[in-house]
Amino acid sequence: MTGGDEIGEAAGPAQPRPVGAAEPIEAKVIATGAARPAPKPVASRSTAHKPPATAVPRGAEGPVAPVVVPPMRPTTLAIDVGGTGLKASVLDAAGKLVADRVRVLTRYPCAPRDFIDALTALVAPLPGFDRVSVGFNGVVRNGIVLTAPHFVTRSGAPGAPVVASLLAAWTGFDLAAALEANFGRPVRVANDADLQGLEVVSGSGLELVVTLGTGVGTGLFLDGELMPHLELSHHPFRKGQTYDQQIGDAALKRIGPRKWRQRVEEALANFHRLINYDRLYLGGGNARLLVGYVDPSVTIVDNVAGILGGIKLWELPER
Repeated sequence: MTGGDEIGEAAGPAQPRPVGAAEPIEAKVIATGAARPAPKPVASRSTAHKPPATAVPRGAEGPVAPVVVPPMRPTTLAIDVGGTGLKASVLDAAGKLVADRVRVLTRYPCAPRDFIDALTALVAPLPGFDRVSVGFNGVVRNGIVLTAPHFVTRSGAPGAPVVASLLAAWTGFDLAAALEANFGRPVRVANDADLQGLEVVSGSGLELVVTLGTGVGTGLFLDGELMPHLELSHHPFRKGQTYDQQIGDAALKRIGPRKWRQRVEEALANFHRLINYDRLYLGGGNARLLVGYVDPSVTIVDNVAGILGGIKLWELPER
């Protein structure tokens, strides 16, 4: 399953973005020249005089044209797929945002073609890119979707009835290949919690990332290496319901923050007993509600990590 803010879907094939350099970033350069010396202040016993304002240097031949500073290549289109919303931006090779994030709501029901079309519309305003990273709210292996918990239902809500036709469409869907055909760029896809973890873990010991949004996402790392993905969110938690159903966004809205925090505390204690992790990171849209309520050893991370992890995905061996 997933955590954090989740995502939406797509419709018809879009024209691939032409291959070429990413759109340049302009930096204005002010020409420097010899400035006229400032006049000396006139001394006075009765009146304090302020020194004159410093003259603005001017170039000898007027304004200089802006210098074009291209972003560090390769540039990466990073997409964060959430059960509630789809987010994206373009990063340069150093992980710097080349453009502000764009976001749209996830629309349901969401078949694979609807999903592709939604992503095409989402990234249309963004500058060019060389490759694509996708954090998907489900289990993905070698770019192929094994599970898509939100997208196989009509509403996307945890515990909602599964629609047979959507289940058949998503199971085994080669998402990486479909997006490569759509964008005309190489694509890598991973679970969204795993992608967020790539950005935030320290790289020492056993580290668990838990994202709290529409549902609950988890990512596990040993000495910085991403472990096989576990869908802990679908395991029974309490009263015959899963973690998704008990501490997902719908439960938060139904029971309120106080009771929700108590359930989250119980869930995290379960995860610790099961995994014996050394370090815990909390992300996703609802993690902010836990600031000041969790042990200081727990790190609460910004949701932008789901975008920034897109660079780290390309540092892993392809699989």
